[in-house]
Formats: sequence, structure tokens, C-alpha cells
Amino acid sequence: MSDAGNVLVEREGAVSIVTLNAPSVLNAFTPDMALEIAAAMNGEVAAGARALLVTGAGRGFCAGANLGGAGVGEGKADVLGMMETYYKPLARAFADAPVPVATAVNGVAAGAGASLALAGDIIIAARSANFVFTFANLGLTPDVGGTWLVARAAGRVRALEMALLTGKMSAEKAERCNLVTEVVDDDMLMERAREVAVKLAGMPTKSLALIKSLVRAALESSFEASLQAEAESQQAATATEDFKEGVRAFAERRAPQFKGR
Repeated sequence: MSDAGNVLVEREGAVSIVTLNAPSVLNAFTPDMALEIAAAMNGEVAAGARALLVTGAGRGFCAGANLGGAGVGEGKADVLGMMETYYKPLARAFADAPVPVATAVNGVAAGAGASLALAGDIIIAARSANFVFTFANLGLTPDVGGTWLVARAAGRVRALEMALLTGKMSAEKAERCNLVTEVVDDDMLMERAREVAVKLAGMPTKSLALIKSLVRAALESSFEASLQAEAESQQAATATEDFKEGVRAFAERRAPQFKGR
């Protein structure tokens, strides 16, 4: 396990577990910590990880951005600069990762922490977890991609419910609203999340990256554009070693051994 400030990284085979590690403040992150999280995720992919699992230490996933000392409360901060330098790269680390990203949501995921939790490609939530957009309580607006994530997954009504009323959404309701992939008992959270991450890490990595891109594009494009994107992705997928292995394994009636190439 490696420790980069407030972020812990542990490699288990082809899976890298990235843990937000500031439990005394419910893993609320500073601008520098936002960069640490993104750097840890990007660094593990560069080092060969084929799936990422992001979670929080202690009793909460993430209480959002820690505004203390940033000058935001006094209106002194260059907020646009902060978003561009610190928070957009964090959102992109999830969205643009060329490997699948799972999140294991323990306890509260609030504000930008809810955005991070919901940014996973696969989202496993503990039964006691809850999601809350606290921004309006501070006179702020959602960030780190939260508006897009909730509106696209759950629709306009639920996005406005979360952002305007700022109430806690339970894990079970989040699952019903298509915000969460699966809800499990608290004591099973990391076991189930690891199981999912291991499955993803053993799949054809380049194909999964193409699928991620297709789904994101499909949310914003026409049917014809999606057909074209699918055709181009299939062309790229058939050039991979994993595709050839998949075909061989099917013909030989055995489980494929994908290498992520």
C-alpha cells in the first residue's frame, strides 16, 4: 500500500483501490487533495491497473470539498481558476479513465463527495449510505459533474429535488432512481465492491473503454450518430488482441483469458 498524503493506494492484482483518507473530516477534500485523488487514479492506470475502486476511510465516503482556508467564504477565491485547476481534473479522472471505475460508497456522500460517488461506472452503496447535495445550503451550486450525472441518470425532477431541497437520499432510493448500481449490507460493501472490480479487471480492457465512451456519447448524440460511433468502436475493438482471444475461446468452448491489450 502506498500513501500519498490524504490518499491511500493499494494494488490487488489488476485492481487498484484508491481510498480517500481524511476520516476526521469525513474525507472532505482540499484543492490539493483533489489533485492527489486524480493523480492516484491516473498513476495507477499508467502503472497497469485494469480497474479502479474508489472508496472512503472511516464512517463516510466523502463530505465534499473542504472550503476552510480557501477564501471561498470571504469571496476572495478565484473560483473559476480553482475549478479549472483542481476540480475539473478530478471529474475527468473518473470520466476519462481508460479502465472501469467502481465506487464503494460507505456512509455519507455529500456535496462534491456525492458527485464523486455517482461518477463511478459501477456504484456499489452500503445500505446505510446516503447522498446529499448540500450546495444550496451554502449559497452554492453543484460541481464536479454532479448536475450532469444526476440529471442524466435520474432525470430533471430528481436532479432538482436533490439540488433544491438538499435532503438526504437513501441508498435504496438512489438505486430506485437509477443513481446506484447495487445496494448491499454494510458489512458486505468492500467484499462485493472488490468482487465487481476483479470481474471488471479480468475483462477486455480496451473494449470496456470503448463502451464507456459510447455510453457517454449516446447521452448527447442522435441515433444516427450513435450508430456511426458503434461502427467505429467495433472496428477498433476487432483490432485488439483480446478480441482475437475471445473468438478463440468461444470456438474452443473455454473461458477467455483477456490481457487488456
